[in-house]
Amino acid sequence: MALVQCRSFQAAAKNLGIAQPTLSQHIQKLEEQLDTLLIRRAKSGCEPTRTAHALMPFALSMLRLDERAREAVSGTSLRVGASSNIGIYMLQPHVRSFMDTPAAPEVDLVIDNNPAIARQLTSGELDIAVMEWWHPKPGFQARDWRQEPVVLIVPPHHPCAGLQQIDRETLAGMTLLGGEPGTGTGRLLANFFGDKGPFPKVSMQLGSTEAVKQAVKTGLGISLVLAACVSEEVRVDSLRAIPVSDPGLSKELMVICPDAIARHPPVSTFVGHLCH
Repeated sequence: MALVQCRSFQAAAKNLGIAQPTLSQHIQKLEEQLDTLLIRRAKSGCEPTRTAHALMPFALSMLRLDERAREAVSGTSLRVGASSNIGIYMLQPHVRSFMDTPAAPEVDLVIDNNPAIARQLTSGELDIAVMEWWHPKPGFQARDWRQEPVVLIVPPHHPCAGLQQIDRETLAGMTLLGGEPGTGTGRLLANFFGDKGPFPKVSMQLGSTEAVKQAVKTGLGISLVLAACVSEEVRVDSLRAIPVSDPGLSKELMVICPDAIARHPPVSTFVGHLCH
């Protein structure tokens, strides 16, 4: 990693605090183990080969995993991942209250889309993940955190703005703006409306809940979102949130961690704080 970044054996060795011949030996051993050329040496410097570039993401992941292992052993920090809606709209007050407890470890909060958080959890880069959906995997345990209703959001001037609730049949005939991919909303709608539908149509795929909210405010359409994501907009009346009368349109949000560290004090304490 240092050599690819510095493009110089001398500079990389200096950054690492080792002798240049030692660095050369390390690179040579790595090339022998992988049976491939990683660095092209030249008088003007050195260039990583295509193979070196292919190795870089794995090298970075190994360094992160090494850091996480040391932090886990010391118990001084906790790396928590959250899917976007949870991390932006729901989790942060809980992280703050946890960090305010006596002897709490430092919490590093990572917010990304649901598939990215799942990948980081399974690769060992996260201690805990709070997610909108999770495919059960051996070696991990999932615990229910909270059930969050899904609501229809419309601008205040919309014909539906005065409704106290909306039923399944009316909702099925609507066209909705699409939000962040990978949140499991499609699966949720399939369960709610049945395998054969009818289903609401999706007119756009806007990429995030924030984009959806802005689009609804400007009159581009209406959408379904988690109720917690629009609490502020509902408070100031820039959006109206309409509950669905039929039961079942809600998401079960989950807390997931690896079995191997589930009883590790920082992990178990945080999960207990979140789920009490």
